[in-house]
Amino acid sequence: MPDTNEHDSYLLGVNQQELERLQFQHSVWGHVTRKFFDRLNVGRGWRCLDVGAGPGLVTMDLRELVGETGEVTALDPSQFYLDCLRKQAADKGWTNVTCVHGTAENTTLPSRYYDFIFVRWVIAFVPDPEQFLLPLFNALRTGGIIAIQDYYYEGLSLFPRGGIWDTIPDIVRAYYRSGGGDAYVTGKIPAIFRKHGLEIADFTPTCLSGGPTSGVMEWANRFFSLHIPLMAKKGVISREQADALMADWSAHRQNPDTLFFSPLVVDVAGIARR
Repeated sequence: MPDTNEHDSYLLGVNQQELERLQFQHSVWGHVTRKFFDRLNVGRGWRCLDVGAGPGLVTMDLRELVGETGEVTALDPSQFYLDCLRKQAADKGWTNVTCVHGTAENTTLPSRYYDFIFVRWVIAFVPDPEQFLLPLFNALRTGGIIAIQDYYYEGLSLFPRGGIWDTIPDIVRAYYRSGGGDAYVTGKIPAIFRKHGLEIADFTPTCLSGGPTSGVMEWANRFFSLHIPLMAKKGVISREQADALMADWSAHRQNPDTLFFSPLVVDVAGIARR
């Protein structure tokens, strides 16, 4: 099991339940990520770095794209998740997937080396996005691409409206802030890219929606069922608010006319021109 310090470094936890939630999340959102890679023409022979790789769900997708002649490095602070990835790579006989235990801030990365650096659902949790990105910029070769997929936390809602669930966007934003993060982080990325000489190659927002039996609503259910109690435990909301939120959510899930709208997930990519 993961140690206490490792668990505490993750706002969303490091455990089997969170691993299973991440796996389901990838089944819902993976096609959005793969379309992002397709637009950027990620392909054979590329040297890739997956930052905050977790259990390696995207790492495995990248390895499929780069093939035997490319390489993928997975960087993550969780030994628990990296062990999951090592087993997957070993089961496939892949020798060009490397696991590095650490973070972008505390790991020495090779200079001007990678063709592609990917960061999904990580940068919204860091207190200083620009400082987080600087070592990644340095690790990118001239002409290489850094791609970020994360939230601009608008759009999250349920229909019919009118219950306590209408307050959930502000609550989730506060939850991010409680860990030093920023749920609007993708709005800042283009300016940071331009400041450091990167050319904007992609800026694409996506909102997924569906009813009670949809994958995207089940994705939300797995997140909120786990994390609303944690929000109450951290003092972001009261226990009474947590109970009311889950009751409203449950009522919507039982209504066949309900529609769930995800928060905006934004794809941002920059090309190193220096």
